[in-house]
Amino acid sequence: MKNIIFLTMLLFALAQGSDEVPAPAQDHPIALTGGTVHTVSGAVIENGMVLFDNGKIVAIGVNLDLPEGTERIDISGKHVYPALIEANSTIGLVEISAVRATRDYAESGAVTPEARAEAAFNPDSEILPVTRANGIALALSVPASGLISGTSALMMLDGWTWEQMTLKAPVGLHIRWPSIREPDPKQQKSGEIPQYVEEIDKIRQAFADARAYHKAQAAQNDKAIPAHAHLVRWEAMGPVLRGEVPVFVHADDIRQIQTAVSWAGEEKLKMVLVGGYDAWRVSELLKEEQIPVIIAGIHQLPNRRWEDYDAPFTLPKKLHDAGIKFCIAGSGGAFAAAHARNLPYEAATAAAYGLPREVALQALTLFPAQILGVEDRVGSLETGKDATLIVTDGDPLEIVTRVEMEFIQGRRIDLSSRHTRLYEKYRRKYQQMELLGE
Repeated sequence: MKNIIFLTMLLFALAQGSDEVPAPAQDHPIALTGGTVHTVSGAVIENGMVLFDNGKIVAIGVNLDLPEGTERIDISGKHVYPALIEANSTIGLVEISAVRATRDYAESGAVTPEARAEAAFNPDSEILPVTRANGIALALSVPASGLISGTSALMMLDGWTWEQMTLKAPVGLHIRWPSIREPDPKQQKSGEIPQYVEEIDKIRQAFADARAYHKAQAAQNDKAIPAHAHLVRWEAMGPVLRGEVPVFVHADDIRQIQTAVSWAGEEKLKMVLVGGYDAWRVSELLKEEQIPVIIAGIHQLPNRRWEDYDAPFTLPKKLHDAGIKFCIAGSGGAFAAAHARNLPYEAATAAAYGLPREVALQALTLFPAQILGVEDRVGSLETGKDATLIVTDGDPLEIVTRVEMEFIQGRRIDLSSRHTRLYEKYRRKYQQMELLGE
C-alpha cells in the first residue's frame, strides 16, 4: 500500500508544469536602442538600434525612424545577439532521466521512423525555462533510440502547445549508425553474423521497404494495381526519400563515418553527421560529399586512451581549418537535456583551443540555422528574419555574462525559472539567519 501511495505522489509531482506563463504575441513595434548589435552574419553596429514588429525584424541600424506607437527600450551598454540554437537535444522529451515514464525520446523497437519529436514535446517541462534563461531560445528535439529513431523538430522554447512552439518539422530522420565491433573469435560461433552487420542490414531493408511502399502508392492511379493501405511507418520516410529533408546519422568512429557516407551515397540521400568525433580524420571525404557536422559536445573525455587530452576541444578548429560546415551542440541523450543551458560554454572551450571567437559564436547561431534549413528565419540579425534575439550584459560565451532580455518572434520571454526561484528562496534564508545572528 505504501508503494502505491508513493508512486501516486511521484506521478502527481511529475504532472506539475513550470510556473512561467508563455508570452503573448507581439502587438506593437519595439525598438532596442543604444546597444551594441552583433548581427553575426555582418558587421557589429555600435550604438545601434533593432526595430521589430509582428514578430519580424523591420530594420537594423543607427538613428532609425521609428513608427508611431513604438516602445523604446534603452539598452545602452548592453549587447544584442541572435538567440542561441541547441542542435542536438532531448529537450521536451525527458523530464527526469531516472523515471522511465518521462523518457519520451525512447521508442520501443529498432526501426521507428514514424516517431515525431514535436508530437511528444512537453511544453510544460521545467527544463525549458532553465535552458532559455541562458540565451538558448531554439532546440532541435531528437528521438534517441533504436537504429532508425524517428524525425526531429526544431522547437521554440516558449508556448502553450507543441503546435505553437514548432518552428520546423520534420527537420530530418535520425539514424544511430551501428558501431563496428571486432568479433571475438573465442565467443563467435561458426557461421555467426556479427551484430553490426545485422543492424546495417536492418537499416538497408527499412529503406528498401519504404521505397517499395512509395512506389506502390505512386502506382495507385493505375486501376490495374490494387490500392495499398497507408502505413504510417513508411509514410514518415517520404520526405527523406524525396530529398526534402536529410538523414541525420549519429556516428563517431572513423569506420562508422566512412560506411555511413558510402551508404548515404548509394541511397542518394542528403546526410548530416551528428557526433563526428573522428570527422577530422576524414575531412576530405566530408568536404567532397558536402556533409555538414553537428559536433555533439565539446566537454568530454578522449575516446581512446592514447589520444591527447584536448582532442574533443580542438575538433571544431580542425573542421574549421578543413573548410567543413559544422556547428556545436550538446551531447544529446537522457542526461544532456538538463545541462543544455551550458551550451555557450562548450563553444567557449572550442574558442580557448584555437577556434576564432567569432566563429565560435556562429557555431551556436548562424551555422546550426544553416544546417537545419532555417537560415531564412533565425541564426542572425537581419531585416525580415524572426525577432528571436537576446540582450546581454556581455559576451554570451563568458560564464559571468547574464541574459537580461529574450525575445522569441517578438514576444518578450519570462526569464525566471526553478533555478531563479531557488536562488531567491535561499538568499532570503541567509538574510534571515544573518539578522538572527545565526
